[in-house]
Amino acid sequence: MNIAWDSLKKRHDELSTELASPNLDSSKRLAFQKEYSLLNSLLQKHESIVDLQQQIERCKTQISSEKDPEMAELFAQELQELELQLTVNQNELEELLYPADERDDRSVFLEIRAGTGGQEAALFAGDLLKMYTNYALSKRWKAVVDSSSTTDLGGLREVILHIQGKGVYGHLKQESGVHRVQRVPSTETQGRVHTSTATVAVLPEAEDVDVTINPSDLRIDVYRSSGAGGQHVNTTDSAVRITHIPTGVAVACQEERSQHKNKAKAMKLLQSRILAAQLEKQQQELSKQRKDLVGTGERAEKVRTYNYPQNRVTDHQVDVTLKKLDMVMEGDLDEIIQALRAKDREGRKKNFNLN
Repeated sequence: MNIAWDSLKKRHDELSTELASPNLDSSKRLAFQKEYSLLNSLLQKHESIVDLQQQIERCKTQISSEKDPEMAELFAQELQELELQLTVNQNELEELLYPADERDDRSVFLEIRAGTGGQEAALFAGDLLKMYTNYALSKRWKAVVDSSSTTDLGGLREVILHIQGKGVYGHLKQESGVHRVQRVPSTETQGRVHTSTATVAVLPEAEDVDVTINPSDLRIDVYRSSGAGGQHVNTTDSAVRITHIPTGVAVACQEERSQHKNKAKAMKLLQSRILAAQLEKQQQELSKQRKDLVGTGERAEKVRTYNYPQNRVTDHQVDVTLKKLDMVMEGDLDEIIQALRAKDREGRKKNFNLN
């Protein structure tokens, strides 16, 4: 890590002087405070690393000169502990130097849609819903279905899962894409393995400051819910569909009994979809709009393969294969998610330029 620590210390001291001035403009003060806080954290972490490196060198010297075997073993244990602390501090410094997307802390709308494979694809979409719901619960996040469309065999044509908690987007953003399943469908009479797909799109939940929507640009329709939910839901116009006329983005929600609650949920989802579209437009050279986020649902496009006959799951983004598909489908995604997050950190390091 080639970092001009003397320059950062000089800038830190300059900001300290600036922030002490009572005449500093409020907008500048906020920006300076943010920069000062980051530099302060960087310098403190750097000092900790330098101190640990010095302790390690002293410990190595003591080991090489120590004649008492028992004392040498104690110094060796101390060295091991110091080197572990050094690794932890260096990783923490990298997180500060190469910060994650500021949206990583947000909740998400996770959309699952059946792709190629008919009824089997819809059943697989239902399995993915269970997998992500269980994973969310294992993280103590809140997971609620905001909208769904079922098939006559109990599968899902599409479903929108609202997962609320800290750091949800950072954990799940790389789940977007085509998920492929290889298994014998329940409808298959000759025991042949079929390949089907479902698409997943993970949208960071929008905040009011992210997207401004003019009420006159909205068309709001209410209608009778078609889903399960009892007599009250099915006999009142509680379902809500909102269309953003300038972009054509439309969302619907019918899971709540209250029209007011369905409208509020639909607005949140609408803002998040518009935000996602804006982000894609900004990164058009890297992602050709929403199609690149989820693909077309064809069998050849995939981010992950779930092979039931061999109890195997393979994530093609990080080339990780696990022989515990049964556990993964119950929500045990940590090993894959951590590999994806590590890849994300490496990508941030490569693309980072320190001024």
